[in-house]
Amino acid sequence: MAEIGGGGCCPPMDLMRSEPMQLVQVIVPMESAHLTVSYLGDLGLVQFKDLNSEKSPFQRTYAAQIKRCGEMARKLRFFKDQMSKAGVSPKEFLGKDVDIDLDDVEVKLGELEAELSEINANNDKLQRSYNELMEYKLVLEKAGEFFASAHRSATAQQSETESQQVVGEDALEAPLLQEEKSVDPTKQVKLGFLTGLVPREKSMVFERILFRATRGNIFIRQSVIEESVVDPNSGEKAEKNVFVVFYSGERAKSKILKICEAFGANRYPFSEELSKQAQMMTEVTGRLAELKTTISAGLDHRKILLETIGDKFEQWNLKVRKEKAIYHTLNMLSLDVTKKCLVGEGWSPVFAATEIQKALQRAAVDSNSQVGSIFQVLRTKEMPPTFFRTNKFTTAFQEIVDAYGVAKYQEANPTVFTIVTFPFLFAVMFGDWGHGICLLLATMYLVLNERKLSNQKLGDIMEMAFGGRYVILMMSLFSIYTGLIYNEFFSVPFPLFAPSAYECRDASCSEATTIGLIKTRDTYPFGVDPVWHGTRSELPFLNSLKMKMSILLGVAQMNLGIIMSFCNAKFFKSAVNIWFQFVPQMIFLNCLFGYLSALIIIKWCTGSQADLYHVMIYMFLSPMEDLGENQLFPHQKTVQLTFLFLALISVPWMLLPKPFILKKQHEARHQGQSYAQLEETDESLQVETNGGAHGHEEFEFSEIFVHQLIHTIEFVLGAVSNTASYLRLWALSLAHSELSSVFYEKVLLMALSFNNILILIVGLLVFIFATVGVLLVMETLSAFLHALRLHWVEYQNKFYEGDGYKFDPFTFTLLGNEDE
Repeated sequence: MAEIGGGGCCPPMDLMRSEPMQLVQVIVPMESAHLTVSYLGDLGLVQFKDLNSEKSPFQRTYAAQIKRCGEMARKLRFFKDQMSKAGVSPKEFLGKDVDIDLDDVEVKLGELEAELSEINANNDKLQRSYNELMEYKLVLEKAGEFFASAHRSATAQQSETESQQVVGEDALEAPLLQEEKSVDPTKQVKLGFLTGLVPREKSMVFERILFRATRGNIFIRQSVIEESVVDPNSGEKAEKNVFVVFYSGERAKSKILKICEAFGANRYPFSEELSKQAQMMTEVTGRLAELKTTISAGLDHRKILLETIGDKFEQWNLKVRKEKAIYHTLNMLSLDVTKKCLVGEGWSPVFAATEIQKALQRAAVDSNSQVGSIFQVLRTKEMPPTFFRTNKFTTAFQEIVDAYGVAKYQEANPTVFTIVTFPFLFAVMFGDWGHGICLLLATMYLVLNERKLSNQKLGDIMEMAFGGRYVILMMSLFSIYTGLIYNEFFSVPFPLFAPSAYECRDASCSEATTIGLIKTRDTYPFGVDPVWHGTRSELPFLNSLKMKMSILLGVAQMNLGIIMSFCNAKFFKSAVNIWFQFVPQMIFLNCLFGYLSALIIIKWCTGSQADLYHVMIYMFLSPMEDLGENQLFPHQKTVQLTFLFLALISVPWMLLPKPFILKKQHEARHQGQSYAQLEETDESLQVETNGGAHGHEEFEFSEIFVHQLIHTIEFVLGAVSNTASYLRLWALSLAHSELSSVFYEKVLLMALSFNNILILIVGLLVFIFATVGVLLVMETLSAFLHALRLHWVEYQNKFYEGDGYKFDPFTFTLLGNEDE
């Protein structure tokens, strides 16, 4: 539940029953409504009901104000995104809420958004121009190299041709008449060309399409650019090639232009003349230097503006969130017919009535209202919300219970006993004081640094572990305790409390069961005697011990669950549930499995060799048969017959009387009382659990009878299956012990036996990783989930309905941590 400090107005914490709640009505004048809701949000002890549920969000009184706050929240999200991209962190707002006007905030946010948008637009334009000039510079460099190379080649070829002609004229073999070659100037074809950049991955396709579209009447040259360039259109880096396409005719040119546009090729003008090329290169280089200086100055100005926004961001953000929450709450209040006041209803704890009235009076005074607010308590049969005041220690345990279902109003809270039983049952399965110490050290880091870690963003798994740090702390402490009982430290026994009570008579005693062991001292004072570890009888002995212990713990916890159902019935004054649910359930469970638990204890105390399986099986199959050597105490047969008879009687006792009694109560309650005045007592809020919740509805006897039949069958079968389910304590404890023993013997001891430092280091690392990964992570999670199941199914289903709903008050406490 919500965590509210225990100081000030709050009485001492009581987890057994949820806080007494009351339905209150508040009538607030319009001029003080905003301030009243604000003060109630600071108090955080009122859960408002929506009195306008039939209206759409746009039909409500304060829809325009919420839209206005939403627009401001959008601007703040825009600022946050811009600050994140620029690497500017908003300053933490540690002070109290400064009284700033929302209108001023709205105007300021509008001005800042306009200025920042203008700076961004100008910067984008400048950056685009800069990127275009960078591409243009590359085109000038690469295409210039191509034209210069072609010019040198043409000059060399022309000089070679002229020299050949001179030699030919002087030769004796030259013909007398030589035809002069002449070209008609009117038939000369002038070639045009286009230059630009095309993405490298499209360059081959680009060249092929150009060739096909012009039927080969082009000449194309491409040059690879080694470094990536920023594309002016997308703003992303890309690998590109510079191309030069020579063509003939306007028709070919139009085709080439369309293909360039389709392939996203950026075209740039280029001149054949070397002087113009040099001039263009000089101009481009100069403009690039100017743009770089301008962009740098713009970015500096933008960063200064974002830092200015960051100084006030958290304050503005909190203000807008609070205003939006206030108007959302005001929309849940109904407008009076006079349209001069708002009427609100909501749930609040009884102890908070004085604080709420003080807040209402303070709001009326501070808003200079001529009329004060009216506060009154309403009487209702509606089920109130459930509210437990928890602290940082009990919150995690309460959340474990709430994950199954929220307690009904003032129903007995399982958390009271779960704080102890949950870590204890976990430790029964995880018992090893070495592993417990490792868990304790890890948890102590979280506990000691909780103030620092609570303000940091942790990962999902780390966040979960930090939230349940006190649960893990209790689990580790109980694991150390049960580990000392099992006498296991990473599966190794230690005679901590005294020497072993037994000694070996000869060298072969470790291979025997009990032969060869002589008791020379007093019994080992605490836990399992270390001499059992390593013997052939270790597994049978520990199996028997842990299996019987699991049954004892299971029957004890199930009895606790049934006793809790008695507490509920007594609290809600339901005699029917006491006599026809609690009593027969206690008789049935204890006549069978309570009796089995008693036999286990008697067998431990007397050292009898009786077979308890035989006793329990033939108690049902042959109740009249003599027990013989399986008899543990005098008159055992008579006791068994009595218990069996009581167990059989308790089944119809649970099934039949309750539906008929409920029917009779319903008839007596509604006979001649169609309209009855509500009682003016504190019990008027209590929800009846014995059928009275149907109110004036028709009593469905068949439905009640079928429900009782299902409940009876579930309990009878569950008594057997739930007891068997507790054997998981034995199974997981044995698995944990054996895994730990395997890692110790087959990894660490084997590495030590090689007398090689390298093998020892490797073996030690494998042992550490196996212990942490398997035993401290996977086994911890496994034992946690099994302990969770035992509490949710075997324990809580005996008494816990869990069909309530949480008290969710209107509060500003968590506004700063919420994401929009």
